[in-house]
Amino acid sequence: MNMLRKFILPGLLAIACTAVGQNYNAEKVDRPNTKKINIGIKAGFNSSMFMVSELKIKDVTIDEVQNNYKIGYFGALFMRINMKKHFIQPEVSYNVSKCEITFDKLGSQHPAIEPDYASVQSVLHSVDFPILYGYNVVKKGPYGMSIFAGPKLRYLWGKHKGIHERLYPFNVSAVIGVGVNISRIFFDFRYEQGIGNISKSIIYDNINSDGSTGVSNIIFRRRDSALSFSLGFIL
Repeated sequence: MNMLRKFILPGLLAIACTAVGQNYNAEKVDRPNTKKINIGIKAGFNSSMFMVSELKIKDVTIDEVQNNYKIGYFGALFMRINMKKHFIQPEVSYNVSKCEITFDKLGSQHPAIEPDYASVQSVLHSVDFPILYGYNVVKKGPYGMSIFAGPKLRYLWGKHKGIHERLYPFNVSAVIGVGVNISRIFFDFRYEQGIGNISKSIIYDNINSDGSTGVSNIIFRRRDSALSFSLGFIL
């Protein structure tokens, strides 16, 4: 009986206290998924490419274009309006996306001549306004996984090497993606596709065979697409 009082009862009491403490701590785990409205911040990287529908230089049509992926970056603020397993998420972000295309300036007109390759490097800056609808596939305790899609309005401007391009400043893209959160930390992966042509007109400084200089026009109709990954914090 003395051994029972000295060792077993205190041991059972310690186990009971530990179990109660664990339950208490479990109740205190952050569960941002239970709030009606969340706000958050995120940043990440993107990889862009151009879907070229027409490229013509000096009346030479370029049929084959090679995309060279470049890494850009972005930062964003967002608000999430929760409705059980559904949510609406408006965002505002600043994006810098980079891309380079390489092509043969002779096109396919002279297959017997050695190709004369050229490239166009583009850096696009934009302020983006996505409005996403999402569905929480998993929403349990501090864990969550969601899928989302929606339109994105962009205000666009750019910088280019060797050319002077006028862009359509407003452009619309479609967005689809998946997100995962553990407590207040989350990351998402998304694909974005531009709907319309972003290039209004392009001119470049040309050096002729006789040494004189001039200005030439390029027809460059393209849509941009991007894959992006972000890491963020949700309140």
